[in-house]
Amino acid sequence: MTHSLKDQTVLITGGGSGIGRLLALGAAERGARVMLWDLSAEAAESVREEIVGAGYHAEAYAVDVSDRDAVKAAAKKTGAVDVVINNAGVVTGKNLLDASDEAIERTIRVNTLALFWVTRAFLGDMIMNRRGTVVTISSAAGLVGVAKQTDYSASKFAAFGFAESLRVELSKANTGVNSLVVCPYFISTGMFEGVQTKYPLLLPILTPEYVVQKTLTAIEKGRHQLIMPRFVNFVSPARVLPARWFDKLMNQLGVNNTMDHFVGRAKQVAQKVPTQAATADEPRANRSTRDPETAAAPAPKATSAPRRSWRARVACRRRHLGDLPRHRSSRLRRNHWNRDPARRPSH
Repeated sequence: MTHSLKDQTVLITGGGSGIGRLLALGAAERGARVMLWDLSAEAAESVREEIVGAGYHAEAYAVDVSDRDAVKAAAKKTGAVDVVINNAGVVTGKNLLDASDEAIERTIRVNTLALFWVTRAFLGDMIMNRRGTVVTISSAAGLVGVAKQTDYSASKFAAFGFAESLRVELSKANTGVNSLVVCPYFISTGMFEGVQTKYPLLLPILTPEYVVQKTLTAIEKGRHQLIMPRFVNFVSPARVLPARWFDKLMNQLGVNNTMDHFVGRAKQVAQKVPTQAATADEPRANRSTRDPETAAAPAPKATSAPRRSWRARVACRRRHLGDLPRHRSSRLRRNHWNRDPARRPSH
């Protein structure tokens, strides 16, 4: 079932920045009336002005999608829509024991529970009109668990299951409403600042513009699933492997190292290293008040003998191992030296 977004009403959560903003601009360019929901009223209003300035229609609302009552109230103001894009999301990017309780709860509320509140607020009218699309922005992390994403992967696994169950539920009831799940790999937005990929040809960091165009086209074509890039589709067949082999495969692809240098939207500020280190028991405030006459002089650095060239070292080994067959193992060589320590080569 294909349909154009022209003259359709499209609701986008998290529409004030990142992918949400580009989805709003792209939908407006395709002729849709855009409804922007964002936690920040200023961000949503800025995008609305950008769309209106380009000659299109848009409305903006400040909504906390993790608040069930706030969603119900905003839905009444927004009215019926044809397309719901559940885009709002957050990421912690920390190991399980390093993440705070509040951060974990926020991830689940925004990435998972909000899907239920927002979709339930508009699905009834869609079914009554026998048309519409519910878009769930999940992630490739919703197909495979990733290190330092325990809360995020869990929420995106839930999002994938939500969209898939909703799809078959709507299809079974012959409602005429579609459910589309979108699972992109990492996107080069501020949300995932610092992530890296080991094989950019197989698993490239996606550009926001590419993801937005593919998503909007998938909505118009009535697709049920969009996974980007295509190589991520091989995750499901790989599940037939034993868990240990599957983990090794993901490690080989560098999946579990992608978050090693993650910083997110908050930029880390480099700290200057002091030129003179204090003693272990000296307060930091006293570092600049040391008496140069009473301060102990720094210990001289230990010097080592110059390292011989590799040719000299090889010649030494040959002299000491001349009577030992070359095919013997290193253990036999060590035993040979232990029996006669004088023959052990010096390095």
